[in-house]
Amino acid sequence: MKRIDERYFDVTDSMQANKIEDILNVGESVLWRAKPNKKAYVMQAAFKMLPIALIWLIFDGAFIVGISYGMSQGSIPLGILGFIIPFFLLHLTPVWIWIGNTIKAVAEIQNIEYVATDRRIIVRSGVIGIDFKFLNYNEIETVNVKVSPTDKLFKVGDIYVNASSNSAVLFDVSNPYVIGSKFQKLVLDIKSDIHYPNALRPDTNPGYHTSYTDSPFDEDLF
Repeated sequence: MKRIDERYFDVTDSMQANKIEDILNVGESVLWRAKPNKKAYVMQAAFKMLPIALIWLIFDGAFIVGISYGMSQGSIPLGILGFIIPFFLLHLTPVWIWIGNTIKAVAEIQNIEYVATDRRIIVRSGVIGIDFKFLNYNEIETVNVKVSPTDKLFKVGDIYVNASSNSAVLFDVSNPYVIGSKFQKLVLDIKSDIHYPNALRPDTNPGYHTSYTDSPFDEDLF
C-alpha cells in the first residue's frame, strides 16, 4: 500500500506566491496565456452604466443648483442642509456605483490573466486578494465567442467557457475568433484522448497520464 504523504498540504513561505507558475501541477505545460486589453476592459466598465449615471447626475445636479440658488437668495433656510446633504448622497447611489465599477476595473486589470495548459483553463483575477478559477477540459461543454461594438473598436472579444460545474469569461482577448476556435479543438482533443486514447499521445504509453503533443497554440496567430 502506498504511504500517505502527511506533509502534502503543508504550506511553506515559498508556496504563498500567487503567480500562475505557483499553482501548476507537476508536469503541467502552459500552451497559451494572455491578459485582457487594458483600454477595452476599462472602457467597457466605464460605459456599462454611463447613460444611467449621466441622467441621474444631470437630474440631481439641477436640483442641487436650484436649492443652492434658493439658499443664496434666502428663500430656502440653511437648516434644510441637514436633510438635503444625506438625501442626495443616498440618491446619487447609481453614480457612486458607476464610479466604483470604473475604479475597480482599473485596479483589477493588473491581476487578471488567462492561461490554457495541457490539462485545464486557469483564470487569475482579484482586486486585493488573488483568486484562481479552474476549468478541466473533460468538464467543458461549450466555448462561445462574443464581440461587442466596443470590442470591435479595440479588435478584441470575449470568450465564454461553460463547464458542467463551473464557467468563466475571458474578457477582451485579442484574436477572439482564432483563440475560440483553438480552444474548441483543444477541448475536443483532450476529451477524446481521455476517453479514447489516440495518436495525439505517444504510442509507447497511450492514455490520460501521458503528454498532449498537438497544441493548437503552437501555430502563428497573426
